[in-house]
Amino acid sequence: MGQLHFILGGARSGKSTFAQELACRMAGDDVLFVATAEASDPEMEARIRHHRSQRPPAWRTLEAPLHAGARVAEALAGSEKAIVLDCLTLLVSNAIIAAGGEREPVAAAAAVEAEVEALLRCTSLGPHLIVVSNEVGLGLVPEYPLGRLYRDSLGRANQIVAERADRVYFLVAGIPVDLKRLADSLQGPSPPDPG
Repeated sequence: MGQLHFILGGARSGKSTFAQELACRMAGDDVLFVATAEASDPEMEARIRHHRSQRPPAWRTLEAPLHAGARVAEALAGSEKAIVLDCLTLLVSNAIIAAGGEREPVAAAAAVEAEVEALLRCTSLGPHLIVVSNEVGLGLVPEYPLGRLYRDSLGRANQIVAERADRVYFLVAGIPVDLKRLADSLQGPSPPDPG
């Protein structure tokens, strides 16, 4: 069973670059890259082209804006040593919109949870799983209901993935901070039992 590595950070923090470097160290060219973005406008088309140009050409790409876990399970060729999902941020957004958005908040939350659970089941398939996501809870409260639903849903999804991950990295200005290792070091020894 592969390990789960979770890479979290703000926009342009170096998450994708770090994920690709990590995948190269783990698996070389034996990587399945799962892209969740859709080319909805010329700017997004340019971003997708740029991201493609940054990936090793030998990596196989699977476009999965929805149902990423199921699509990965179907697409694995057996030779992959790592799967990179970039990114959970867009997968959550796509799931919310497909489920009815702010008009259907309960259905949207359920759709997000289903996407996350299906994705996490991929760790049982063998390859390491590297999941990239944005941290959106550090800023202002969104003004609109859809924005609040998205922020809350992504926050819950990030917590679920982080809890189950073997390693969690938070990227700040391109510098990865190993959050689980840091949390362990800050906790120190347990206090003595008073009884």
